[in-house]
Amino acid sequence: MPAELRDIAPGLWLWRVEHPNWEPGCDWEPLVTSTCVESGGEVAVLDPIAPEEGDEVWRRLDATPPTLLAVLKPDHVRDVDLFASRYEARPYGPSLFWPDDVPVTHITPIDPGSELPGGLVAQYDGRGKNETPLWLPEQRALVFADALTAPGGELRVWGTPWHQERTLPALDKLLELPFELVIVSHGEPVHDRAAYAQALELPPWSG
Repeated sequence: MPAELRDIAPGLWLWRVEHPNWEPGCDWEPLVTSTCVESGGEVAVLDPIAPEEGDEVWRRLDATPPTLLAVLKPDHVRDVDLFASRYEARPYGPSLFWPDDVPVTHITPIDPGSELPGGLVAQYDGRGKNETPLWLPEQRALVFADALTAPGGELRVWGTPWHQERTLPALDKLLELPFELVIVSHGEPVHDRAAYAQALELPPWSG
């Protein structure tokens, strides 16, 4: 099945493919999102998952090869090894991974506040899942792994036991950034600032 490809803004596009580990009963939809951004002379691919060989995604990436990769959350290793090998791109991500899903590629750790090449800045999401959403200043966009999700198209905060105490204050603080776009991995991928603000007012998503 060909990947779904979307151009979002100048220098910002995404693709969606079915996650190989999805099965009925998962609390997320089968199609998941990977993001590509050009910023500060760099081409960054975020949480990449490989489409089929020969897909238009590969042709587009081959034409403008990624210079860096970012894993935004420990359980989003996905296909970072394949992308790192194919493009010799510098990989960044968490300092810790699940023991049964550790990348072979050496990952340069990022923490909230870390600035990646190209001016991408890691943020704090307050969920205690070691996720570092990225702020893309040139595109005025935030890219999340799982802190937010959009089942059925409605943007929601993915629930944790400390939603009120930690998560909401952290996500509310991100409103200080002048973002206009929000990209999430699961569900409808692209949302605006108003949808983000509304998500903070809604009950958390629990599947």
